[in-house]
Amino acid sequence: MVNANGDSQKPRILVVEDDKAISVGLRMNLQAEGYEVMIAEDGERGLELARQASPNLMILDVMLPKVNGLEVLDTLRREGYVFPIIVLSARTAEMDKVAGLELGAEDYVAKPFSLAELLARVRGAIRRSAGAPQSHRGTVVFGDVSIDASARTVRRAGQLVEFTATEFDVLMCFVAERGRALTRESIFQKVWGPNHHGTPRTIDNFVQQLRAKLEDDPQSPRFFQTVRGVGYRFDG
Repeated sequence: MVNANGDSQKPRILVVEDDKAISVGLRMNLQAEGYEVMIAEDGERGLELARQASPNLMILDVMLPKVNGLEVLDTLRREGYVFPIIVLSARTAEMDKVAGLELGAEDYVAKPFSLAELLARVRGAIRRSAGAPQSHRGTVVFGDVSIDASARTVRRAGQLVEFTATEFDVLMCFVAERGRALTRESIFQKVWGPNHHGTPRTIDNFVQQLRAKLEDDPQSPRFFQTVRGVGYRFDG
């Protein structure tokens, strides 16, 4: 990764976790992977560091002192921060995962977690956020929406629309397969890779987010169509 002056710099990861054993273990292993790591032990401090340090990625526990993780996530997304956030939680019910994803989480990892799997998800999230090469380049226009694939920006009626890295990748997956019906599994494969651990509801949530941001009427979508018994199709 390169900074504004052209110098290489380590990707910066903010770990917000009140369990010291977990945070210390994550710090050691992430540093061994070549990342710069910051630690916050409560949600309030996590918000403060996120605003000050502009991390490349945040690993965020849900059950935190002072301000819980979902509140931290919601606050950062409402303030316009789009760096990827991987949520850690001992709460494994699908409704908890859905809540995190709907608030803008990049990923949701259940405790206890596999360290190797978490590190793989971190690498994937940072790669996508940094603008990994896409199969579709140039400008894409549909309706009043304009996508600059190289700059990874989306405008609607000339106004910039904020997208997380994964939201943008899901959007570009649809654009690249314009007019084709895609299964949820095929979307997982294209965006997250073969070792994903999501559920069909994950894709449903991302499509809902795309509709909310880019459709005139999300309840009666023009571009992101449901294909019953299959998945979704982009008709832009």
